This record gives sequence, structure tokens and C-alpha cells, in this order.
Amino acid sequence: MNLRQYLSERKAIIDESLDKLLPYDSEYPNIIHKSIRYSIFSGGKRIRPILVMASAETVGGSFQDVIPIACGVELIHTYSLIHDDLPALDNDNYRRGKLTNHKVFGEEIAILAGDALLTMAFEIISNEQNKVNSHKILQIINELARSCGTKGMIGGQVVDLESEGKQINISTLEYIHINKTAALINASIRAGAIYFDASEEQLNMLTKYAEKLGLLFQITDDLLDLEGDIKKIGKPVGSDIKNKKATYPRLCGIDKTYSIAHKLADEAKEIAGSFGEKGTFFNLLPDYLLTREF
Repeated sequence: MNLRQYLSERKAIIDESLDKLLPYDSEYPNIIHKSIRYSIFSGGKRIRPILVMASAETVGGSFQDVIPIACGVELIHTYSLIHDDLPALDNDNYRRGKLTNHKVFGEEIAILAGDALLTMAFEIISNEQNKVNSHKILQIINELARSCGTKGMIGGQVVDLESEGKQINISTLEYIHINKTAALINASIRAGAIYFDASEEQLNMLTKYAEKLGLLFQITDDLLDLEGDIKKIGKPVGSDIKNKKATYPRLCGIDKTYSIAHKLADEAKEIAGSFGEKGTFFNLLPDYLLTREF
């Protein structure tokens, strides 16, 4: 498998589907739809929706059937980015090399765009045209909703805010990363598997993998904020330092952080290996994260 080609092809599928599912910016009220499309089509890698599709295939399903769920996941992710960038939170001016949503449309519209995306996500996932049994959709909605709430992204964001400028311990830092970042990654992987009746053993293995991958994803993000190229990551480096954020490099040092990242990648690959050829994508992804430049 050529991983970069795989990611590019799956991204194109998601982009095409999102374009069809979202209201066009010519639809009234125009400004909110322009705001939504501005952030959705700003160059995201679509890792989370691709995880939905990949997990479906890993347990023997077809990725085409979970595209609506994958698109819903991307809407949730984009909502979280819009809100994270707001002045009340990270106060970032750039995202993916472009001005952040509130810098273009104003804080009020940015807040509403995030709210709309979160709402649309569950509308798309629960659409009656979805052919799967309703109890599966209900379980997937429950998984995703929990990953967004105080037991997931919101909880992680709160502790992240409370930890700014403070000396925290490693368990608190893990809590932040596991909830703020890894929770939605975990729910994305579980969603694709749940759709195709994954066994309890398969679901447990994928969950363990997702926990490793989610933490690895955020750790490499922390490292990019220190060592990344502004032209590639699309935003100024050092924003975590500016905001006095709790990060692995800040708490453990860069060398120890790299060591932790490589250990997580090895553990994730070992789990992915248990799925044989069907787990190829999950086996290649950790190394991709270790070497990514944006």
C-alpha cells in the first residue's frame, strides 16, 4: 500500500461527499454557509473520516457505506477547530495557512458556524437514507456525542485551559490529550467497526489501537508546534508556548517526548498487526504520524 496515495484518494472521496452534503454558500442566509464552507474546505487532511472508512474495511465491511458517518465526523472535527481558534480560547489568527474563521467572518458567525457544523453532523449521520439498522446508528451517535462532551473533547479543553501557565503532572497532561484529541479519534475508529458488527474482540483491539494513535497524534502535534515549518503547518510555530499550554515537550523535554512517541507507535503497530492484511493502513499510519511535517 502506498499510504500517501491512499490518503489522497480517500480525502478526495470525502471532499466530494462533503461538497454534496453541505448547503452551498449561495443559499440563504449566505454568510453562515460561506463561513461553514470556508473552514470545511480549508485544506484539512481528513484523517478522522478516513479512520472511519479504514476501520470498516478492517472488520470486513465496505468504506462506501460509512461515508455519511465519516463526513459527520469531519464536521465535528471542524466545529472543534473553529471554536478552539476563538479569542476566548486559543486566539489563533491562522489555521492551515489561512485566516481563522473568526478573523474572516467575525466571532459571532464563527461561533454559529461551529454550532451549525456540530448539529449538521448528527443530522447527516441519522439521515433516514442510511440503510443500516437504527440501533447501530444510535450506538454510533452515542459514541460520537460522548467523545464531544465533558467526558471527551470539552472535558479535555476545560482541563487544558485550567492548566495554562501551571506546572502539572504527567497524568493530567495525559488526561488533556486523551480527551481533547484522542477521544474523537477513538470514536471515529469504533464507529466504522460498529457499523459492520465488529466482534467484541475486534472492537477492544481497535479501541486499544485508537488510544495509542490518538495520544501519538497529539504528541507529534506538540512537537510540530516547536519544530515545524510555518509554511507547511500553516500557522505560526510556538503558539503553545505563547499560550503557556501544557505539552509533552514542555513537561518531559524534547528527547523524552520523541521516545514516548516512538513507543506509542510501536505499540499501535503491534496491535494493527493482529488484523493481518486488512490492518495494513493502521499498521502504516503510526510511522506516517512520526514523520509528518504538517
